[in-house]
Order: sequence, then C-alpha cells, then structure tokens
Amino acid sequence: MSSASPPKDSEYRRICAVKKSGGYQLEKYTEKQVFHENLPPEKAMERCAEYISSGYSQLNAWGENYEYSLAVSKKGKVLFGKKKLAAQAEAEVSHDRRKNYIIAEDKPFPALVDMGVFTKEGKVAKPMYDKFRQINRFAEIIDDAVREKALTGKRLKIVDFGCGKSYLTFVLYHYFTEILGVEVDMLGLDLKADVIEKCNAAAERYGYKNLRFEMGDISGASVQGKVDMVVTLHACDTATDYALHNAVMRNADMIFSVPCCQHELNGQMKSEGLSLLTRYGIIKERTAALCTDAIRANLLEYCGYKTQLLEFVDFEHTPKNILIRAVKRGGNPRGREKYLDEVKALMKEFSFEPTLYRLLEESGKLQK
Repeated sequence: MSSASPPKDSEYRRICAVKKSGGYQLEKYTEKQVFHENLPPEKAMERCAEYISSGYSQLNAWGENYEYSLAVSKKGKVLFGKKKLAAQAEAEVSHDRRKNYIIAEDKPFPALVDMGVFTKEGKVAKPMYDKFRQINRFAEIIDDAVREKALTGKRLKIVDFGCGKSYLTFVLYHYFTEILGVEVDMLGLDLKADVIEKCNAAAERYGYKNLRFEMGDISGASVQGKVDMVVTLHACDTATDYALHNAVMRNADMIFSVPCCQHELNGQMKSEGLSLLTRYGIIKERTAALCTDAIRANLLEYCGYKTQLLEFVDFEHTPKNILIRAVKRGGNPRGREKYLDEVKALMKEFSFEPTLYRLLEESGKLQK
C-alpha cells in the first residue's frame, strides 16, 4: 500500500504501508531518509486515514491480482478505482520467476517472511518484487567477490558496522550458511540498544547461532583479530570512513559499503580554478558526494584492494545508489602510488580534508 501526491508542506514525499507479521510497517520517505513505524492493523488504517485527511490526495494498494486506488479531487470528490494487474506486469513477474536468483523465490526463509518479502504461504509478495530483486542484486555482488577470493572452504569472520535493523545481515547469514554451506562468525554493531535487543531475539528465533549483535560505535569499535569481510550499509557521512578504516586495519579480505549522507566534503569544498562546480548548491552537493566516494575508492586501491564503484538500487529505496566493493589483492601492487597522488591533487584543488585520508595517515598506512 502506498500513499502518494503529498501536500506541499508535508515532511514526507511518500508513505508506504507494508504487511508484516501481526500488523503493518509504515515506511515514511523524506528526500534523503526513510523512517519506520510498526503498527497493528487497526492503528495502521487509522494512520493512513489521517494522512489522507491531512492533504495526501491519493492512496494506492496492491492485492494478489488487483490494484486499488483511492483519490480525492480538488473539489473534494472521493474517487475509487480497481483494475486487474496489467498483462505486462504479469509477464515481468513470469520472466522474473524464470531467472536463476541466488535467493530463490521458491525457498523462502523466516527473515524474508518477517520483512514481508515472502507471504506466509511461501510466495514472493507481488508488491515486494522490487525489494526481492534488490536483495538478489546485493547477493550477486557478494557472490562474485566470494568466488573470486575462493573463500568457500574456510570459516569466515564477518562484521556489519552500523547494522541497523539488519535486514541484509540476516540475508547474508542465510546466503553463507544455507546456500554456500560456509560456516561464519558474524557480528552486527549498532548504537541503539532496542535495535540490538530485537536483532538478537530474531537471530535466536531463526536459529542463527553464530550471528550476534552488540552495541558499538563504528568510530571506536574494537574488533579483535583478522576479519574476512566488513559490511557497512548506509553508515551516515564519516561513519563510513571509520568503518572502511577499521576494515583496512583488520586486513579484511572483502569490503562492501553503501555510503550515505556525504556532508563532510560539501562543507569544505572551495576552488578558484573550478569555481563553476561550487557555485550552484545542487551541483556542489553532488560533486562533493562523488568526490567523497572516488577518494575512498582510490585510498582503498592504494591500500591493496581491487576496488569497484557499482550502481546499486539499495534496499531502502534511497537516492544513494553507489556500492563500494573492495577485494584484497595479493602482495604489494605495483604502481599504487598514482592512486594516492590523484587523491592529493583533488584535495589540493578543492581544499578537501577527508576523514579516511586522515585516519589512514595517522595509522601509518599512507607512507610511500
């Protein structure tokens, strides 16, 4: 269910109600963030009614075979519609079903049922096919790196920095243990005590005995020993830099990061020679965000990682759709100095002082 056409002064541009076990979860989207609220069915209906009465002019809902719409015209007339799902959409669903997804749609597991991706009957919910595809896109990106490193024969230590509600953490655990048959020790770190409590309870309910969650600050996290994989999804601003630094210092074989809210360099950015890129707010913001991730990628290359910036339509439907995938190279790569030289040149041009550069420099990792 989705509420569209928000009033001009609305805090949220879109509100979705997703069916969950025992009720609904409201997903409330601003331009850059999404907020969640879990409600029983009757409260969810009341809340949707409140949004409609407050100025939202259209509500769409999807059932098994029909799309329903409720709209309020400018004159206040209520319009109700019902239409069978388009043949094209049905064809897309059929096409998807023929694909050989890593997370198979005929093999549901409890975490995806709780997330509403699968119905209790074990089928992918039609309104959730986008999320189902996004989950598989994430699994494919992980799978490519795992097979490249040939890590399927060893026990892996995995850390998820800033795990949040851990939707993809549970997917990762299922992927390694059930699909690849690989043993893992997996740790999720987050600052919110209630989130950690719920995630640990869910892991116990699913029987994920080697998955645990602890309270921890990314910037000060003390993860002992070698780490095989570091995951950081939507860690805000410089929290991503601290997570990447932790990964490098633990000599992680694989790093997967979806950055979010790159504000640091936007606040520092100035240039005489390229003032055109700093004059207009939206251009400056986007340029700074792209420079942030380009610098991170180059610094990881310098530190011995084969690094890719991949387009990724992320799990939360945010505008941030770049995923950093870094896989440790063997030995000491030749010619790596050019990556550091390029970072220094960009820093000089725009007066940047990136957190990841500072952290690596303080740790002695940037010595030529």
